[in-house]
Amino acid sequence: MNKVIVRREKVDDSFLPASLHPVIKQIYASRGVQSSNELTLKANQLISVEQLAGIHDACTILYQAMVANQTIVIVGDFDADGATSTALMMTALSMFGYTNHQFLVPNRFEYGYGLTPEIVNIAYQQGAELLITVDSGISCIAGVEKAKSLGLKVIVTDHHLQGKSLPPADAIINPNQHQCSFPSKALAGVGVAFYFMLAMRKYLREQNWFFSHENNAQPESSQDADLSENQSLQNDVNNHDSSNQFNTSKPKITEPNIAQLLDLVALGTVADVVSLDANNRILVEQGLKRIRAGHTRPGIQALIEIAGKNQQRLMASDFGFALGPRINAAGRLDDMAYGINCLLAADLMSARVMAAELDSLNKSRREIEQGMQYEAETIMKQLNFTEENLPYAISLFNEQWHQGVIGIVAGRLKEKFHRPSIVFAQSDNGLELKGSARSIPGLHIRDLLEHIDSQHPGLIAKFGGHAMAAGLTILKENFALFQQHFHDYAKQWLDHDLLEGKVYSDGSLSLTEMTLDFAEKIRHAGPWGQNFLEPVFDDEFTLIQQRIVGEKHLKMVVEKQGQVFDAIAFNINVKQWPNHNASRVYLCYRLDINEFRGKQSLQLMVEYLTLSA
Repeated sequence: MNKVIVRREKVDDSFLPASLHPVIKQIYASRGVQSSNELTLKANQLISVEQLAGIHDACTILYQAMVANQTIVIVGDFDADGATSTALMMTALSMFGYTNHQFLVPNRFEYGYGLTPEIVNIAYQQGAELLITVDSGISCIAGVEKAKSLGLKVIVTDHHLQGKSLPPADAIINPNQHQCSFPSKALAGVGVAFYFMLAMRKYLREQNWFFSHENNAQPESSQDADLSENQSLQNDVNNHDSSNQFNTSKPKITEPNIAQLLDLVALGTVADVVSLDANNRILVEQGLKRIRAGHTRPGIQALIEIAGKNQQRLMASDFGFALGPRINAAGRLDDMAYGINCLLAADLMSARVMAAELDSLNKSRREIEQGMQYEAETIMKQLNFTEENLPYAISLFNEQWHQGVIGIVAGRLKEKFHRPSIVFAQSDNGLELKGSARSIPGLHIRDLLEHIDSQHPGLIAKFGGHAMAAGLTILKENFALFQQHFHDYAKQWLDHDLLEGKVYSDGSLSLTEMTLDFAEKIRHAGPWGQNFLEPVFDDEFTLIQQRIVGEKHLKMVVEKQGQVFDAIAFNINVKQWPNHNASRVYLCYRLDINEFRGKQSLQLMVEYLTLSA
């Protein structure tokens, strides 16, 4: 669909260092950076663990379980955030010298999302005495009630929005629970798990669990405690020792380097597309630095290799577009345990075997997704929708569609038509439909589902999620009714301005800024991601060459004021391009550094392409 190019308004950036390039200064200010302190991205600037509600209770419960050598089961989730959260908890407990722990991930096709009563029964049969959920649990009231009825302790760690009531867990760590004053509500599930383990190391230190902690600063007074734990983490970051030396036969072990978990935190945070606020940017940047320096686990190294990425120049976007999808493919098509085991691999050889399997699953996922997307768009054409009469919201169902990729297809529809979209697939029992929703800016999709649920009790069996993404279950017989209500309430909540597809631009660049050197500055000014978007620029160019590569990508050579640039636009409409009548084009683009056979060249990554007026 046609989009409107909106140049960001100039804002005051005088409070930022004069040493910054003026374009980058303005980009930072327009992204909401409020002080130069936000640009250093050091670990000791993280929000204190003490500000997370429930963190002390959770540490006490976990410590008691460890002292009693109870069987601890980590209950994960079947996406990349859940996989990295699970791997992080498993790794951290081992780093603390604990061995009586295991993980359990619900298979989305058999049990659905979260800590269900069925999953609790499986964990109980495996001897679980303490359950710890990661990236889930805040809406799993029935599952937690089941666990409590069996005499199990439950710690919920999650980041999803809470519903009308909380589960009766023994402890809940979630920055989005109503009584939590943690300033950043954007932590991913893996971020919450990391904070829990950071607090747990401090708790174990206070219980004299460790032999020594000479590498970590200790508080001189209780007032210094919050700062000192962040400084302790900063010391870990500065210490690149990758060894985990501990003696599990003795109650005391050497205090581990908790910064070794930051590669998992960075991967899961970006892959879950949470907002990259200042706190999350610290976590991602610190994880990226470790990976680039070669201090990462074999599983992540193997995923980088199979994706064909340069580890020394890895970017945050590579987590979202290269590594994350390969991990997600396990949960979408098979069993997420395979993705978790890849992240837990002890050596590079076994990690490479698992990464290759994940890569194969990802290729299969892409094939299924492309078929479903084609069918979804065919349905849209059959309904005779045009840009002028598109519905306010799109909801589609096909009995042959695969549960594992409906979220991706919903996202593609949302991008193509700029409408909140839900794609449904049939559950295994044939009576229910599983839906995955994606929204546009301005419409909080979980709140909309909650409103529908309140107005029509029983129409939605269960739901949960965020502002931009959600999941739900309905009865198959209720699809038409839900489809109507979804459209009608979306129409009430959306004004016409929100339905316009917009491309936000940071303006045009001079020729002196369209260089490899400036592209490198942009690259290192990140990490870029959700709500801290990589800069996009716009300008008019003369079109010199154009050709299709890879079936649906447009490779171009364009010229501006006598200077020639390579450009590429992905997933273009092949019915409109190549357009050999076009001589002038208007591009919205990102500056990119293309690496081929050891040589670097500037390339324009086209976000939006249209003919010049």
